[in-house]
Amino acid sequence: LVRQHVSPGWAATLSFIIVTDGNNYALLVPTRDHKRLFDGNQGPNTGGMGAYSTDALLPEGLRNSIVSSILEPTLAGLAAQGIPYQGFLYVGLMLARSGPKVLEFNCRLGDPEAQAIVARMDFDLAEVLKDVASGSLVASKLRWKPGASACLVLASGGYPGKFQTGKPVDGLARAEQIAGVNVLHAGTKRVGNEIITSGGRVLGVTAVGPTLGAALGSAYAAAERIRFERMHYRKDIGRQGNTLRASGN
Repeated sequence: LVRQHVSPGWAATLSFIIVTDGNNYALLVPTRDHKRLFDGNQGPNTGGMGAYSTDALLPEGLRNSIVSSILEPTLAGLAAQGIPYQGFLYVGLMLARSGPKVLEFNCRLGDPEAQAIVARMDFDLAEVLKDVASGSLVASKLRWKPGASACLVLASGGYPGKFQTGKPVDGLARAEQIAGVNVLHAGTKRVGNEIITSGGRVLGVTAVGPTLGAALGSAYAAAERIRFERMHYRKDIGRQGNTLRASGN
């Protein structure tokens, strides 16, 4: 086991996600998620309490550094071992003073990063995935809506520890009356004509807007219209600023 200590001088974390057919790859829009339960990155880790995406998140120089020093060597190494990878590749990064450091790889989209990413897609995802499966991915097919997106996770009280389920959820229709808002279900189920909670992370309130501030404003306005007993969500998603960079770079 090799452990590298990178905490001094770290600036932020970044979710850097691509899709590849084993030879060609395309970058998805950059995202950042918030793992801690409470505002100010306090409390226990969760599956994710929110995420946001804006092009301003990732400066060109940092993007090129990640591609050349991490992404392309990883894909080349997999191919050299006879296991070329097809699908989504999630690279969780810490941006340290000495440059980007890999925290984890996942063979999937992140959650709630996926909600923020899909909200900005301006292409047919099914067609792109068909190209991935057939080895004919063309990066230029991935077109993105300008502006920004944000996703707020509405969680059950007690999550990520013990929590109760079966709580009626109100206000969903009113929330989606706000322009650019889409409420995505996670830990819910329908009983008769009623939606009730059935998990720890209950809903993902996702919004798009011309700026990050606009997207966040719509998402928070929508969240305020939703009610269920002991509902909890962070009030500081996306408040750390638009640009991620390694300090000193």
